[in-house]
Amino acid sequence: MEIGIVGLPLSGKTTLFNLLTHAGAETGFGAGKKKANLGVSRVPDPRLDRLSEMWSPKKTTPATIRYVDVAGVERSAGKEGLSAETLTHLKNTDALLAVVRAFEDEQVPHVEGTLDPLRDLSMLQSEFLLSDLIIVENRLERLEKQIKTKGGKELEAEHVLLTRCREALEAETPLRESEFSAEEARLLKGFQFLTQKPLVVALNLGEADIPRASELLAPLAARWGTAHVAATYLCATVEQEISELSAEDARAFLDDLGIDTSATDRIIRTSYELLGLISFFTMGEDECRAWTIRRGTKAPQAAGTIHTDLERGFIRAEVVRYDDFVAAGSLPACRDKGLLRLEGKEYVVHDGDVLNIRFSV
Repeated sequence: MEIGIVGLPLSGKTTLFNLLTHAGAETGFGAGKKKANLGVSRVPDPRLDRLSEMWSPKKTTPATIRYVDVAGVERSAGKEGLSAETLTHLKNTDALLAVVRAFEDEQVPHVEGTLDPLRDLSMLQSEFLLSDLIIVENRLERLEKQIKTKGGKELEAEHVLLTRCREALEAETPLRESEFSAEEARLLKGFQFLTQKPLVVALNLGEADIPRASELLAPLAARWGTAHVAATYLCATVEQEISELSAEDARAFLDDLGIDTSATDRIIRTSYELLGLISFFTMGEDECRAWTIRRGTKAPQAAGTIHTDLERGFIRAEVVRYDDFVAAGSLPACRDKGLLRLEGKEYVVHDGDVLNIRFSV
């Protein structure tokens, strides 16, 4: 999974990128920077840690998320939409993470002069809408020429679909809020429209505002919250301090602030929930590993995330639930208690399943 981090300059998005990936990227750049920051974040999962303790493999491999941090988006993007460089970096992402500034800092003035998270998010949304609209209009123009010279039902169907998209975008409605059939979604997939991607909004607060996080998030949730948009918060300066502490001291610091979990963990969890992602596990002497799939994935396709041969030659899967495995203490104990099951090609994998794939190629 890959997530694009976007925001206005000086919103704290690169600081968040560093917190998520430990990449040490230079902070404070604006829209003039063309090369994006790329990094990988490990997905924290206490279940994987527990399985590793019980199994003692040579290696433990968590699930990962790739992050791409693009240049700050400025109002000067004007009528041309986002730059080609930014679009190139964002088009293949699975979701967008918009960092919105809500902290005061006299040494780091807001690029718009005042704090207004709703305004800033609207600015970002306007740039996404405009960029998508430019793509749609360019494609419609080519389609109209092709229809005149070639004709054809497929071209006409695409023209009708993109005309609907244009109408939505002109009405400032993100494409993620429109309903498309499976065939229409297939046709649109190649365009990688930004407003069709799920969106996580991260409100970057000052330390004094952490106790009011829910109150400050409420207007964003009321204005933007849908099935495809989720909002959460962080205080980048505090999280940066926490990242430099030991695990024990970090936990004590969070407790003093009344924070249940770190912002990075919360953002990753929010992203998983928004995208409908779950994790399953595999275990062996060499490796204990977490794998990410979409909720509703059947066993053969889950096996395919491990290796294509496993999906191609899938026979059945040995399955035990995480809680059952931990309670029983071992796979032999799970077998003795009837907790280890054989499941076929129609089995839908659940979050926390431990799988052993039987296959033949």
